[in-house]
Amino acid sequence: MPITLAVDFGSTYTKVVAIDCDDELLVGVAQSPTTVGEGVMIGLERALARLEAASGVKRGDITRSVASSSAAGGLRMVAIGLVPDLTAEAARRAALGAGAKVLRAFAYELSRRDLDQLARLAPDMILLSGGTDGGERKTLIRNASALAAARLQAPIVVAGNRAAEDEVEAILSQAGLDCTIVENVLPELDRLNVEPARAAIRSIFMNRITHAKGLDQAEAFVGRIVMPTPMAVLEAARLLAAGDSGAGMGDLVVVDVGGATTDVHSIGSGAPSTPGLVPRGLPEPFAKRTVEGDLGIRVNAPTIVETAGIARVVSGLGERMNADQILARVRQLAVEVDRVPREETEHDLDAVLAGLAVDTALERHAGQVTTSYTPMGPVQLLHGKDLSTVATVIGTGGVFAYGRHPRRMLQAACYRPESPASLRPRDPALLIDRRYILFAVGLLAQIAPRAAANVMRRHLTKAEDVCDVV
Repeated sequence: MPITLAVDFGSTYTKVVAIDCDDELLVGVAQSPTTVGEGVMIGLERALARLEAASGVKRGDITRSVASSSAAGGLRMVAIGLVPDLTAEAARRAALGAGAKVLRAFAYELSRRDLDQLARLAPDMILLSGGTDGGERKTLIRNASALAAARLQAPIVVAGNRAAEDEVEAILSQAGLDCTIVENVLPELDRLNVEPARAAIRSIFMNRITHAKGLDQAEAFVGRIVMPTPMAVLEAARLLAAGDSGAGMGDLVVVDVGGATTDVHSIGSGAPSTPGLVPRGLPEPFAKRTVEGDLGIRVNAPTIVETAGIARVVSGLGERMNADQILARVRQLAVEVDRVPREETEHDLDAVLAGLAVDTALERHAGQVTTSYTPMGPVQLLHGKDLSTVATVIGTGGVFAYGRHPRRMLQAACYRPESPASLRPRDPALLIDRRYILFAVGLLAQIAPRAAANVMRRHLTKAEDVCDVV
């Protein structure tokens, strides 16, 4: 049978997913530790050997390959804008939607300290914005001049005031910097336009960044690394929401819990579901991604405990471990990042940490309601997306694929009476990406959307159906 192979060079594991697109079948999945230092092909070869042993898929069966990557730090970006809550935030959202890890967002004119910090951060790419179209242009031009003088080697995507783009392009090009001009991320104060910047970021990632990270050695086998892994997950969420022919699942949320971060992807307008609730702030993207870089169940396990409080962890474990034992264990997890649970208590600790990560990540991602008092009386304001009517929440990541208690973990994404101002999903269906194939669906979304969507729908499992399964 002709097989399409989806490969993800992850920060910890290289994952391979074999799909028969003609018959819309998931043929097999396998993974092996990623080997950036030794050469990524070593880890890929091991994963392919495991795939063949588990499902019988041989090299000769593979007719097409696609790949994503978050190895070697993923796509590390810096966003620069004019006003923190406007163009700088719009640039940050565009970078996040493109699958980047945003190291920092700078606003206003770049200072010498800012430029020194930029040099220390050594981003893979810079997204430079500033001003609405026809609005303030001096800051964008001055920041371009500052970047030109600093001669940072990272490619620069310019997505700012179109009235300044010619001058900015000339400044950067004359300094020998690699720049790409796209449409403004915030052409008007009430209109977000992130897709052109996302497309440019993806193109540069494919054509240049993967070479710099040593991933080009895999291209002879998999072809180009077509997108960062988080972007593949976001594309899968979009496909599932819309469907391949309009018959999709509707608005949904995907929570991706990893060892270092917890990503949340929400698909939907996020418009107020309650009469009288007034949106406030920057318009929300239909497909939104946020990254919580302090919430991960390995590298950042101690941070989860610190953020949530040790009492919640003790309570979640039913007091089977005391505070000192928990702190010692999470410090161990932060060092042994590829550690797999070996006993019931370790599974339980993973589930508690993941649940707390999901809870905190959704609290930050979902919209919040505040009350403003005006001469006409109190007004309820919505900051962010109203996710209260979202019908589906999907959990993905190793802890959902291989861990226990998935419903307990994913339930933490839902509305909590203790936090009534947070507009989280109130009564969603809870589904698990039990085969860990969501990234593959995103990779196939543009070349075989029907097969990708049907395979994914078939392998999403109700959370309650897989509770307590190792």
